[in-house]
Amino acid sequence: MSELLVRLFIRNHNDIKNPAVREKYGYLGSVTGIIVNILLALAKYLIGAVTNSIAITADAVNNLSDSVSCVITLVSFKMANMKPDKEHPFGHGRIEYVAALIVGFIVELMGYELIKSSIDKIRNPEAVVFSWPAAIVLVISIGGKIWLAIFNRHLGKKIDSPAMSAVVADSISDTTATAITLVSLIISLFTDFPLDGYMGIVVSLFILYSGFGILKESVGIILGTPPDKELVDELVEFIMSHEEILGIHDLVIHSYGATRTFASVHTEISADGDLLRAHDTIDSIERLTKEKFGIELVIHMDPIVTNDEKTEEYYRLVHKTVKDFDSKLSIHDFRVVEGPVHTNFIFDIVIPHKYKLSEKELIAEISDRIHSINENYFLVITVDNCYI
Repeated sequence: MSELLVRLFIRNHNDIKNPAVREKYGYLGSVTGIIVNILLALAKYLIGAVTNSIAITADAVNNLSDSVSCVITLVSFKMANMKPDKEHPFGHGRIEYVAALIVGFIVELMGYELIKSSIDKIRNPEAVVFSWPAAIVLVISIGGKIWLAIFNRHLGKKIDSPAMSAVVADSISDTTATAITLVSLIISLFTDFPLDGYMGIVVSLFILYSGFGILKESVGIILGTPPDKELVDELVEFIMSHEEILGIHDLVIHSYGATRTFASVHTEISADGDLLRAHDTIDSIERLTKEKFGIELVIHMDPIVTNDEKTEEYYRLVHKTVKDFDSKLSIHDFRVVEGPVHTNFIFDIVIPHKYKLSEKELIAEISDRIHSINENYFLVITVDNCYI
C-alpha cells in the first residue's frame, strides 16, 4: 500500500537525492497524516461525547494535535527546499530539525492539558457508557494509526527525515494510548469504579513520554550528532582507493539537512611525489565525492616522508609507545627535527571522547615514556578530538 501511494503520487520516486522529489515525499506523508488524523479526531470526539468518556475525548484531541504536527511538517519540507541565500549560504535543510522540535513541544503541551482534564475527571467522576460503536471506532483508530506509522516510517527511511521520524514516534504513542482507552471502555462493562480518569492519566503519560523522546532526538540533531558509520566507511574507502593517498585523518562531516552535507579531511601524500599530479588527484576526489555521495568535500594535503629509514624507525618507536600506553589512541602528521643536542618528534594524537586524562596529563605521560627511552628525545604534541 505504501509503495503504491508513492508510485501514484511521486514522479521519479527513486531519485531521493533530488530535493524536489524529497519535498514530494514530505507532502505525501504530511497530507496523508492530516486527513487520517482529522477523520479519527472527529469520530472519537463524537463517540467521546456519546459515551461521556474523557479518555476517548483526550484521544480525539491528541489526534487533532497530530494533524497540526503534520501541517508543521508539511511547511518544513517546503521551507527546507528553498535555495541558499545571503543569510543562509548553506541552505535551509535544518528547518526539518526545528519542525521536529516544534512537534515535540506540541505533543508535550497536549499531554499536560490532558493530565489536567483527567485529574478533574477523577475529582468529579461520571459514569462511562459502553457502546459498540465506540469500541469499533477505537479499533479502527488503532489500525489506522499503525498503518500511518508504518507508512511514515517507510517514507522517512527513504528520505532520512527527522521531522517524519517525529511523526512516526507520535503515531506509535497514539496507538498505545488508544489501546489503553479501549481497555478502559471494556472494563466499564464490569465495574462502576471511575476508572476513566485514571486511564486518561495513563494516556497522557504516554503522550508526554512520546513528546520527550521527540524533543530529545531533535535537540541532539540540532546540537550535532556523528555521521552514519556506513557513510564514513564508504567515504574513507573511496578516498583511500586512489594510489597517491597514503592515509587520511581529521575527517569532519557537517550536515545542513539531508541533501546538504559538507566535509573536510587531511590526506597524506608522499613528500617525494609529483605535487601537481597529487593536486589533480585531490581535485578529482573532491569532484567525484560530490557526484557519488552528494558531499561538498574539501581536502588538505599533508606531505609525509616515505623513504627515510631513520624517520620510519622513529615513527615505529613513538607509535608503539603510544599504543602500549593506550590502544585507543592514534597518531598522525609525524615529523622529525634533529638537532645537535636533542631530537624533536612532532605529531598529532587523537583521543576518544570523555578521555580519562586531561590533555596536559596525556602529553606528560607520553613524553615521560619516550624520555625514559632516550633523554635526548623530546615531543611536540597536538591533541585532536575525533568527530566521526
